[in-house]
Amino acid sequence: MEKKNPCIVMVLSPGLSHLIPLVEFAKILTHEDDELHVKLIIPTLGPPSSSMNSILNKNSLPPNITFTLLPQVNVEDLIITDENPQPATQMQLTVKHSLPFLHQELTSLITSTNHNILAILFSLFSTDVLDLAKEFNLLSYVFFASGALFLSFCLHLPHLDDQQQQHEHEQEESLLFHHQLTEKTTVHVPGCPVPFQVHDFPQPALSQRSTQAYKSFLGVCRKYSLVDGVLVNTFTDLEADLIRAIEDQANNRENTNSPFVYPIGPIIQSATSNQVNRLVCLRWLDNQPPRSVLYISFGSGGTLSQEQLNEIAFGLELSGHKFLWVVRNPSNFGGSAYLNQQKEDPLRYLPSGFVDRTKEQGLVVPSWAPQVEILGHGSTGGFLSHCGWNSTLESIVHGVPMIAWPLFAEQRMNAVLLKDVLKVALMPEKVVDNDEDGIVKREEIARVIKRMMEENKEGLEMRKRIKELSDAAAAALTQNGSSHKALSTLTKKLKCSI
Repeated sequence: MEKKNPCIVMVLSPGLSHLIPLVEFAKILTHEDDELHVKLIIPTLGPPSSSMNSILNKNSLPPNITFTLLPQVNVEDLIITDENPQPATQMQLTVKHSLPFLHQELTSLITSTNHNILAILFSLFSTDVLDLAKEFNLLSYVFFASGALFLSFCLHLPHLDDQQQQHEHEQEESLLFHHQLTEKTTVHVPGCPVPFQVHDFPQPALSQRSTQAYKSFLGVCRKYSLVDGVLVNTFTDLEADLIRAIEDQANNRENTNSPFVYPIGPIIQSATSNQVNRLVCLRWLDNQPPRSVLYISFGSGGTLSQEQLNEIAFGLELSGHKFLWVVRNPSNFGGSAYLNQQKEDPLRYLPSGFVDRTKEQGLVVPSWAPQVEILGHGSTGGFLSHCGWNSTLESIVHGVPMIAWPLFAEQRMNAVLLKDVLKVALMPEKVVDNDEDGIVKREEIARVIKRMMEENKEGLEMRKRIKELSDAAAAALTQNGSSHKALSTLTKKLKCSI
Protein backbone atom coordinates (compact mmCIF):
# COMPACT_ATOMS: atom_id res chain seq x y z
CA MET A 1 0.00 0.00 0.00
CA GLU A 2 1.38 3.40 -1.01
CA LYS A 3 2.48 5.56 1.89
CA LYS A 4 0.51 8.75 2.35
CA ASN A 5 2.47 11.92 3.05
CA PRO A 6 1.33 13.98 6.06
CA CYS A 7 -0.37 17.19 4.97
CA ILE A 8 -1.55 20.37 6.67
CA VAL A 9 -4.23 22.44 4.97
CA MET A 10 -4.00 26.20 5.45
CA VAL A 11 -6.98 28.44 4.61
CA LEU A 12 -6.11 32.12 4.34
CA SER A 13 -8.03 35.35 4.76
CA PRO A 14 -7.78 37.89 1.93
CA GLY A 15 -5.00 40.47 2.30
CA LEU A 16 -1.19 40.46 2.24
CA SER A 17 -0.92 40.78 6.02
CA HIS A 18 -2.42 37.27 6.28
CA LEU A 19 -0.74 35.77 3.23
CA ILE A 20 2.86 36.70 4.06
CA PRO A 21 3.22 35.18 7.55
CA LEU A 22 1.28 32.02 6.63
CA VAL A 23 3.47 31.36 3.58
CA GLU A 24 6.57 31.94 5.71
CA PHE A 25 5.21 29.60 8.39
CA ALA A 26 4.56 26.94 5.74
CA LYS A 27 8.20 27.23 4.68
CA ILE A 28 9.33 26.73 8.28
CA LEU A 29 7.16 23.62 8.71
CA THR A 30 8.32 21.98 5.50
CA HIS A 31 11.95 22.82 6.25
CA GLU A 32 11.66 21.08 9.63
CA ASP A 33 10.04 17.99 8.07
CA ASP A 34 10.75 17.26 4.41
CA GLU A 35 7.97 14.62 4.31
CA LEU A 36 5.34 17.17 5.27
CA HIS A 37 3.18 18.75 2.59
CA VAL A 38 1.35 22.06 3.02
CA LYS A 39 -1.66 22.92 0.90
CA LEU A 40 -2.59 26.61 0.83
CA ILE A 41 -6.22 27.32 -0.07
CA ILE A 42 -6.77 30.99 -0.79
CA PRO A 43 -10.15 32.76 -1.02
CA THR A 44 -9.81 35.85 -3.21
CA LEU A 45 -11.70 39.12 -3.31
CA GLY A 46 -11.14 40.30 -6.87
CA PRO A 47 -8.08 39.46 -9.00
CA PRO A 48 -4.73 38.74 -7.26
CA SER A 49 -2.35 41.68 -6.94
CA SER A 50 1.18 41.69 -8.33
CA SER A 51 2.49 41.42 -4.75
CA MET A 52 0.37 38.34 -4.15
CA ASN A 53 1.57 36.77 -7.40
CA SER A 54 5.22 37.39 -6.48
CA ILE A 55 4.76 35.76 -3.05
CA LEU A 56 3.08 32.71 -4.60
CA ASN A 57 5.59 32.41 -7.42
CA LYS A 58 6.27 28.69 -7.73
CA ASN A 59 9.97 29.36 -8.15
CA SER A 60 10.08 30.83 -4.64
CA LEU A 61 8.09 28.04 -2.96
CA PRO A 62 9.54 24.63 -2.07
CA PRO A 63 7.98 21.70 -3.97
CA ASN A 64 6.06 20.44 -0.93
CA ILE A 65 4.07 23.70 -0.65
CA THR A 66 1.27 23.99 -3.19
CA PHE A 67 -1.64 26.39 -3.41
CA THR A 68 -5.08 26.76 -4.92
CA LEU A 69 -6.72 30.12 -5.59
CA LEU A 70 -10.45 29.70 -5.10
CA PRO A 71 -12.78 31.34 -7.66
CA GLN A 72 -12.78 35.10 -7.30
CA VAL A 73 -15.45 36.70 -5.16
CA ASN A 74 -16.68 40.11 -6.29
CA VAL A 75 -17.57 42.76 -3.72
CA GLU A 76 -21.01 43.00 -5.33
CA ASP A 77 -21.64 39.33 -4.44
CA LEU A 78 -21.15 39.94 -0.73
CA ILE A 79 -24.30 40.63 1.23
CA ILE A 80 -23.21 43.72 3.16
CA THR A 81 -25.86 45.56 5.14
CA ASP A 82 -23.69 48.20 6.86
CA GLU A 83 -23.38 51.60 5.21
CA ASN A 84 -19.58 51.71 5.62
CA PRO A 85 -18.36 48.09 5.51
CA GLN A 86 -15.21 47.25 7.45
CA PRO A 87 -12.34 45.30 5.80
CA ALA A 88 -12.73 42.64 8.51
CA THR A 89 -16.36 42.11 7.49
CA GLN A 90 -15.42 41.88 3.82
CA MET A 91 -12.70 39.32 4.58
CA GLN A 92 -15.00 37.18 6.73
CA LEU A 93 -17.78 37.26 4.13
CA THR A 94 -15.35 36.42 1.32
CA VAL A 95 -14.33 33.25 3.15
CA LYS A 96 -17.97 32.41 3.92
CA HIS A 97 -18.88 32.90 0.25
CA SER A 98 -16.02 30.55 -0.72
CA LEU A 99 -17.02 27.66 1.59
CA PRO A 100 -18.62 25.50 -1.16
CA PHE A 101 -15.40 25.65 -3.21
CA LEU A 102 -13.35 24.99 -0.10
CA HIS A 103 -15.51 21.95 0.67
CA GLN A 104 -14.75 20.59 -2.79
CA GLU A 105 -11.02 21.09 -2.28
CA LEU A 106 -11.05 19.34 1.10
CA THR A 107 -13.07 16.44 -0.26
CA SER A 108 -10.59 16.03 -3.09
CA LEU A 109 -7.61 16.14 -0.72
CA ILE A 110 -9.08 13.70 1.78
CA THR A 111 -10.00 11.15 -0.89
CA SER A 112 -6.56 11.51 -2.46
CA THR A 113 -4.22 8.54 -2.24
CA ASN A 114 -1.23 10.86 -1.72
CA HIS A 115 -2.03 12.80 1.44
CA ASN A 116 -2.95 12.15 5.04
CA ILE A 117 -4.52 15.37 6.39
CA LEU A 118 -3.21 16.10 9.90
CA ALA A 119 -5.05 19.35 10.57
CA ILE A 120 -6.67 22.38 9.06
CA LEU A 121 -5.17 25.73 9.97
CA PHE A 122 -6.92 28.99 9.13
CA SER A 123 -6.37 32.73 9.33
CA LEU A 124 -8.00 34.86 11.99
CA PHE A 125 -10.98 35.95 9.82
CA SER A 126 -11.51 32.47 8.31
CA THR A 127 -13.22 30.94 11.34
CA ASP A 128 -16.21 29.67 9.33
CA VAL A 129 -13.78 26.96 8.21
CA LEU A 130 -14.16 25.49 11.71
CA ASP A 131 -17.47 23.91 10.65
CA LEU A 132 -15.70 22.08 7.82
CA ALA A 133 -12.97 20.91 10.20
CA LYS A 134 -15.64 19.35 12.41
CA GLU A 135 -17.44 17.81 9.42
CA PHE A 136 -14.23 16.12 8.25
CA ASN A 137 -13.11 15.33 11.83
CA LEU A 138 -9.88 17.32 11.53
CA LEU A 139 -7.85 19.09 14.19
CA SER A 140 -8.38 22.83 13.87
CA TYR A 141 -5.96 25.67 14.57
CA VAL A 142 -6.11 29.42 14.10
CA PHE A 143 -3.00 31.11 12.73
CA PHE A 144 -3.24 34.48 14.43
CA ALA A 145 -1.26 36.93 12.30
CA SER A 146 -1.38 39.63 14.98
CA GLY A 147 0.07 39.53 18.49
CA ALA A 148 -1.02 38.18 21.87
CA LEU A 149 -2.45 41.58 22.83
CA PHE A 150 -5.11 41.52 20.11
CA LEU A 151 -5.77 37.81 20.73
CA SER A 152 -6.38 38.50 24.43
CA PHE A 153 -8.83 41.25 23.48
CA CYS A 154 -10.64 38.95 21.02
CA LEU A 155 -10.97 36.20 23.63
CA HIS A 156 -12.22 38.75 26.19
CA LEU A 157 -14.79 40.39 23.89
CA PRO A 158 -17.43 37.62 24.20
CA HIS A 159 -17.21 38.00 27.99
CA LEU A 160 -17.84 41.75 27.66
CA ASP A 161 -20.74 41.05 25.33
CA ASP A 162 -22.29 38.53 27.74
CA GLN A 163 -22.11 41.13 30.49
CA GLN A 164 -23.86 43.61 28.22
CA GLN A 165 -26.62 41.10 27.46
CA GLN A 166 -27.66 41.31 31.11
CA HIS A 167 -28.71 44.93 30.58
CA GLU A 168 -31.53 44.56 28.07
CA HIS A 169 -32.18 48.29 27.80
CA GLU A 170 -28.60 48.74 26.52
CA GLN A 171 -28.64 45.97 23.91
CA GLU A 172 -28.77 48.29 20.92
CA GLU A 173 -25.95 50.42 22.27
CA SER A 174 -22.38 50.01 21.18
CA LEU A 175 -20.74 47.56 23.57
CA LEU A 176 -17.89 49.90 24.43
CA PHE A 177 -19.77 53.16 23.91
CA HIS A 178 -22.92 52.74 25.96
CA HIS A 179 -24.14 55.69 28.01
CA GLN A 180 -21.84 55.00 30.96
CA LEU A 181 -18.69 55.27 28.85
CA THR A 182 -16.91 58.19 27.24
CA GLU A 183 -13.83 58.47 25.04
CA LYS A 184 -11.82 59.02 28.22
CA THR A 185 -13.04 55.79 29.80
CA THR A 186 -10.29 53.20 30.13
CA VAL A 187 -10.74 49.48 29.53
CA HIS A 188 -8.36 46.73 30.64
CA VAL A 189 -7.31 43.83 28.41
CA PRO A 190 -6.29 40.68 30.34
CA GLY A 191 -2.52 40.47 30.60
CA CYS A 192 -1.74 44.05 29.55
CA PRO A 193 -0.29 46.26 32.31
CA VAL A 194 -1.63 49.51 30.85
CA PRO A 195 -5.29 50.38 30.19
CA PHE A 196 -6.73 51.38 26.81
CA GLN A 197 -8.98 54.24 25.91
CA VAL A 198 -12.15 53.18 24.15
CA HIS A 199 -11.08 54.57 20.77
CA ASP A 200 -7.96 52.36 20.82
CA PHE A 201 -10.04 49.29 19.97
CA PRO A 202 -10.73 48.14 16.39
CA GLN A 203 -13.76 49.71 14.74
CA PRO A 204 -15.95 46.57 14.54
CA ALA A 205 -15.89 46.30 18.35
CA LEU A 206 -17.03 49.92 18.64
CA SER A 207 -19.95 49.54 16.23
CA GLN A 208 -23.55 49.30 17.35
CA ARG A 209 -24.26 45.79 18.53
CA SER A 210 -27.00 45.42 15.92
CA THR A 211 -24.63 46.09 13.00
CA GLN A 212 -23.22 43.46 10.68
CA ALA A 213 -19.67 44.59 11.49
CA TYR A 214 -20.10 43.95 15.21
CA LYS A 215 -21.99 40.67 14.85
CA SER A 216 -19.46 39.35 12.35
CA PHE A 217 -16.49 40.29 14.53
CA LEU A 218 -18.08 38.87 17.68
CA GLY A 219 -18.88 35.62 15.86
CA VAL A 220 -15.24 35.32 14.80
CA CYS A 221 -14.06 35.94 18.37
CA ARG A 222 -16.44 33.36 19.87
CA LYS A 223 -15.10 30.64 17.59
CA TYR A 224 -11.52 31.12 18.79
CA SER A 225 -12.32 29.27 22.01
CA LEU A 226 -13.63 26.26 20.04
CA VAL A 227 -10.42 25.38 18.17
CA ASP A 228 -7.71 22.97 19.25
CA GLY A 229 -5.18 25.76 19.54
CA VAL A 230 -4.06 29.19 18.38
CA LEU A 231 -0.68 29.81 16.78
CA VAL A 232 0.38 33.39 17.50
CA ASN A 233 3.03 35.30 15.59
CA THR A 234 4.80 36.56 18.69
CA PHE A 235 7.43 35.37 21.15
CA THR A 236 7.44 34.93 24.90
CA ASP A 237 9.87 37.72 25.79
CA LEU A 238 7.77 40.20 23.81
CA GLU A 239 4.35 39.50 25.37
CA ALA A 240 4.90 37.12 28.31
CA ASP A 241 2.12 38.46 30.58
CA LEU A 242 -0.40 38.44 27.74
CA ILE A 243 0.46 34.86 26.78
CA ARG A 244 -0.03 33.75 30.40
CA ALA A 245 -3.37 35.58 30.56
CA ILE A 246 -4.57 33.82 27.40
CA GLU A 247 -3.72 30.43 28.90
CA ASP A 248 -5.59 31.42 32.05
CA GLN A 249 -8.65 32.38 29.98
CA ALA A 250 -8.46 29.01 28.21
CA ASN A 251 -8.26 26.89 31.36
CA ASN A 252 -11.99 26.16 31.31
CA ARG A 253 -11.76 24.31 28.00
CA GLU A 254 -12.65 20.60 27.90
CA ASN A 255 -9.20 19.54 26.70
CA THR A 256 -6.53 21.15 28.87
CA ASN A 257 -3.88 18.45 28.35
CA SER A 258 -2.15 20.51 25.67
CA PRO A 259 -1.43 24.22 25.31
CA PHE A 260 -4.06 26.47 23.81
CA VAL A 261 -1.68 29.16 22.60
CA TYR A 262 1.56 28.51 20.71
CA PRO A 263 3.82 31.60 20.47
CA ILE A 264 5.86 30.63 17.40
CA GLY A 265 7.17 34.00 16.16
CA PRO A 266 8.61 36.18 14.99
CA ILE A 267 7.69 34.90 11.54
CA ILE A 268 8.67 37.48 8.94
CA GLN A 269 9.97 37.50 5.40
CA SER A 270 13.73 37.11 5.11
CA ALA A 271 13.60 39.03 1.82
CA THR A 272 10.93 40.92 -0.10
CA SER A 273 9.62 38.87 -3.01
CA ASN A 274 8.31 41.91 -4.92
CA GLN A 275 11.17 43.58 -6.80
CA VAL A 276 9.36 46.89 -7.41
CA ASN A 277 11.58 49.89 -6.48
CA ARG A 278 14.11 47.52 -4.89
CA LEU A 279 17.29 48.64 -6.63
CA VAL A 280 16.55 52.37 -6.47
CA CYS A 281 15.85 52.19 -2.72
CA LEU A 282 18.87 50.11 -1.77
CA ARG A 283 21.29 52.06 -3.95
CA TRP A 284 20.07 55.30 -2.43
CA LEU A 285 20.44 53.89 1.11
CA ASP A 286 23.98 52.73 0.31
CA ASN A 287 24.96 56.38 -0.12
CA GLN A 288 23.52 57.60 3.20
CA PRO A 289 25.28 57.81 6.60
CA PRO A 290 24.63 55.08 9.18
CA ARG A 291 21.25 55.27 11.00
CA SER A 292 20.46 58.62 9.34
CA VAL A 293 17.31 57.73 7.38
CA LEU A 294 13.71 57.69 8.59
CA TYR A 295 11.70 55.11 6.65
CA ILE A 296 7.99 55.98 6.22
CA SER A 297 5.46 53.38 5.14
CA PHE A 298 1.86 52.58 6.08
CA GLY A 299 1.89 48.92 5.14
CA SER A 300 0.24 47.08 2.28
CA GLY A 301 -3.01 49.03 2.50
CA GLY A 302 -2.70 52.12 4.71
CA THR A 303 -3.71 55.48 3.27
CA LEU A 304 -3.86 59.11 4.46
CA SER A 305 -6.14 62.02 3.66
CA GLN A 306 -4.87 64.65 1.23
CA GLU A 307 -4.51 67.14 4.10
CA GLN A 308 -2.48 64.69 6.19
CA LEU A 309 -0.34 63.72 3.22
CA ASN A 310 0.56 67.40 2.78
CA GLU A 311 1.39 67.84 6.47
CA ILE A 312 3.73 64.83 6.44
CA ALA A 313 5.52 66.20 3.38
CA PHE A 314 6.01 69.62 4.95
CA GLY A 315 6.96 68.03 8.30
CA LEU A 316 9.67 65.91 6.69
CA GLU A 317 11.03 68.93 4.88
CA LEU A 318 10.94 70.99 8.08
CA SER A 319 12.74 68.31 10.11
CA GLY A 320 15.82 68.44 7.89
CA HIS A 321 16.40 64.71 8.37
CA LYS A 322 16.95 62.12 5.67
CA PHE A 323 13.88 60.07 4.70
CA LEU A 324 12.66 57.29 2.42
CA TRP A 325 8.90 57.59 1.96
CA VAL A 326 6.50 55.11 0.34
CA VAL A 327 3.57 57.23 -0.88
CA ARG A 328 0.05 56.07 -1.76
CA ASN A 329 -2.93 57.84 -3.23
CA PRO A 330 -4.83 59.78 -0.57
CA SER A 331 -8.12 58.57 0.90
CA ASN A 332 -10.30 59.57 3.83
CA PHE A 333 -10.39 55.94 5.04
CA GLY A 334 -7.09 54.75 6.50
CA GLY A 335 -7.32 51.24 5.06
CA SER A 336 -8.72 51.94 1.61
CA ALA A 337 -5.84 50.25 -0.26
CA TYR A 338 -5.92 47.07 1.86
CA LEU A 339 -8.33 45.12 -0.36
CA ASN A 340 -8.21 47.42 -3.39
CA GLN A 341 -5.41 47.95 -5.88
CA GLN A 342 -4.45 51.54 -6.71
CA LYS A 343 -3.51 52.45 -10.27
CA GLU A 344 -2.91 56.21 -10.22
CA ASP A 345 0.53 57.74 -9.71
CA PRO A 346 0.49 58.81 -6.02
CA LEU A 347 3.38 61.27 -6.42
CA ARG A 348 1.05 63.67 -8.21
CA TYR A 349 -0.75 64.24 -4.91
CA LEU A 350 2.35 65.58 -3.14
CA PRO A 351 2.72 69.36 -2.59
CA SER A 352 3.93 71.23 -5.62
CA GLY A 353 7.75 71.24 -5.84
CA PHE A 354 8.22 68.92 -2.83
CA VAL A 355 10.13 66.19 -4.67
CA ASP A 356 12.52 68.69 -6.28
CA ARG A 357 13.09 70.65 -3.07
CA THR A 358 13.94 67.50 -1.08
CA LYS A 359 15.86 65.52 -3.68
CA GLU A 360 19.09 65.84 -1.66
CA GLN A 361 17.28 65.09 1.60
CA GLY A 362 15.06 62.15 0.77
CA LEU A 363 13.72 59.58 -1.66
CA VAL A 364 10.02 59.24 -2.49
CA VAL A 365 8.77 56.05 -4.14
CA PRO A 366 5.23 55.18 -5.25
CA SER A 367 3.14 52.50 -3.54
CA TRP A 368 5.74 49.82 -2.75
CA ALA A 369 9.26 49.35 -1.40
CA PRO A 370 11.39 46.40 -0.21
CA GLN A 371 10.60 46.93 3.46
CA VAL A 372 12.54 44.00 4.93
CA GLU A 373 15.74 45.05 3.19
CA ILE A 374 15.21 48.71 4.11
CA LEU A 375 14.73 47.95 7.81
CA GLY A 376 17.78 45.71 7.74
CA HIS A 377 19.97 48.35 6.08
CA GLY A 378 22.56 50.09 8.22
CA SER A 379 21.48 53.54 7.04
CA THR A 380 17.95 53.16 8.44
CA GLY A 381 17.60 54.73 11.88
CA GLY A 382 13.84 54.94 12.41
CA PHE A 383 10.51 53.72 11.07
CA LEU A 384 7.35 55.83 10.89
CA SER A 385 4.82 52.99 10.78
CA HIS A 386 1.09 52.28 10.80
CA CYS A 387 1.84 49.60 13.45
CA GLY A 388 0.49 46.67 11.49
CA TRP A 389 1.77 43.53 13.20
CA ASN A 390 3.97 42.31 10.34
CA SER A 391 5.70 45.70 10.15
CA THR A 392 5.99 45.81 13.93
CA LEU A 393 7.77 42.45 14.05
CA GLU A 394 10.04 43.36 11.14
CA SER A 395 11.07 46.55 12.92
CA ILE A 396 11.71 44.70 16.20
CA VAL A 397 13.69 41.94 14.52
CA HIS A 398 15.94 44.51 12.80
CA GLY A 399 16.24 46.69 15.91
CA VAL A 400 14.68 49.84 14.42
CA PRO A 401 12.72 52.13 16.81
CA MET A 402 9.38 53.45 15.60
CA ILE A 403 7.17 56.48 15.32
CA ALA A 404 3.69 55.01 15.79
CA TRP A 405 1.01 56.23 13.39
CA PRO A 406 -1.91 53.76 13.62
CA LEU A 407 -4.68 53.92 11.01
CA PHE A 408 -7.21 51.08 11.35
CA ALA A 409 -7.86 47.53 12.62
CA GLU A 410 -5.93 46.70 15.81
CA GLN A 411 -3.13 49.16 15.00
CA ARG A 412 -4.01 51.59 17.81
CA MET A 413 -3.67 48.74 20.31
CA ASN A 414 -0.29 47.81 18.85
CA ALA A 415 0.78 51.45 19.10
CA VAL A 416 -0.08 51.53 22.82
CA LEU A 417 1.92 48.33 23.33
CA LEU A 418 4.94 49.77 21.52
CA LYS A 419 4.82 53.19 23.19
CA ASP A 420 3.62 52.53 26.75
CA VAL A 421 4.57 48.91 27.46
CA LEU A 422 7.66 48.09 25.39
CA LYS A 423 8.75 51.75 25.18
CA VAL A 424 10.29 51.42 21.72
CA ALA A 425 8.11 53.97 19.93
CA LEU A 426 7.09 57.62 19.99
CA MET A 427 3.66 58.85 18.98
CA PRO A 428 2.83 62.30 17.59
CA GLU A 429 -0.06 64.25 19.04
CA LYS A 430 -3.07 64.90 16.87
CA VAL A 431 -4.86 68.22 16.73
CA VAL A 432 -8.56 67.45 17.00
CA ASP A 433 -10.77 69.94 15.18
CA ASN A 434 -14.04 68.89 13.56
CA ASP A 435 -12.48 65.67 12.27
CA GLU A 436 -12.79 63.02 14.98
CA ASP A 437 -9.37 61.60 14.14
CA GLY A 438 -7.70 64.99 13.90
CA ILE A 439 -4.68 65.96 11.86
CA VAL A 440 -1.03 65.83 12.89
CA LYS A 441 0.46 69.20 11.96
CA ARG A 442 3.83 69.64 10.25
CA GLU A 443 5.48 71.22 13.30
CA GLU A 444 4.54 68.22 15.47
CA ILE A 445 5.76 65.81 12.80
CA ALA A 446 9.12 67.59 12.59
CA ARG A 447 9.39 67.64 16.41
CA VAL A 448 8.81 63.88 16.75
CA ILE A 449 11.22 63.09 13.92
CA LYS A 450 13.94 65.08 15.65
CA ARG A 451 13.26 63.30 18.95
CA MET A 452 13.64 59.98 17.15
CA MET A 453 16.58 60.66 14.87
CA GLU A 454 18.87 62.96 16.88
CA GLU A 455 21.31 61.77 19.50
CA ASN A 456 19.59 62.27 22.84
CA LYS A 457 18.90 60.27 25.99
CA GLU A 458 15.37 59.33 24.95
CA GLY A 459 16.47 58.05 21.55
CA LEU A 460 19.42 56.13 22.96
CA GLU A 461 17.21 54.40 25.53
CA MET A 462 14.72 53.39 22.85
CA ARG A 463 17.51 51.99 20.69
CA LYS A 464 18.86 50.03 23.64
CA ARG A 465 15.44 48.53 24.43
CA ILE A 466 14.67 47.55 20.85
CA LYS A 467 18.15 46.01 20.49
CA GLU A 468 17.34 43.85 23.51
CA LEU A 469 14.05 42.79 21.92
CA SER A 470 15.84 42.11 18.64
CA ASP A 471 18.27 39.81 20.43
CA ALA A 472 15.38 38.10 22.26
CA ALA A 473 13.56 37.57 18.96
CA ALA A 474 16.61 35.85 17.48
CA ALA A 475 17.05 33.72 20.62
CA ALA A 476 13.39 32.60 20.50
CA LEU A 477 13.97 30.94 17.12
CA THR A 478 17.11 29.01 18.11
CA GLN A 479 17.09 25.28 18.89
CA ASN A 480 16.46 25.90 22.60
CA GLY A 481 14.40 29.05 22.13
CA SER A 482 10.84 29.48 23.34
CA SER A 483 9.25 29.69 19.88
CA HIS A 484 11.13 26.68 18.56
CA LYS A 485 10.02 24.66 21.59
CA ALA A 486 6.39 25.76 21.08
CA LEU A 487 6.57 24.67 17.44
CA SER A 488 8.08 21.31 18.44
CA THR A 489 5.24 20.74 20.91
CA LEU A 490 2.72 21.48 18.17
CA THR A 491 4.31 19.22 15.55
CA LYS A 492 4.50 16.32 18.04
CA LYS A 493 0.79 16.69 18.71
CA LEU A 494 0.01 16.74 15.01
CA LYS A 495 2.06 13.61 14.33
CA CYS A 496 0.24 11.82 17.14
CA SER A 497 -2.99 12.31 15.19
CA ILE A 498 -1.77 10.12 12.32
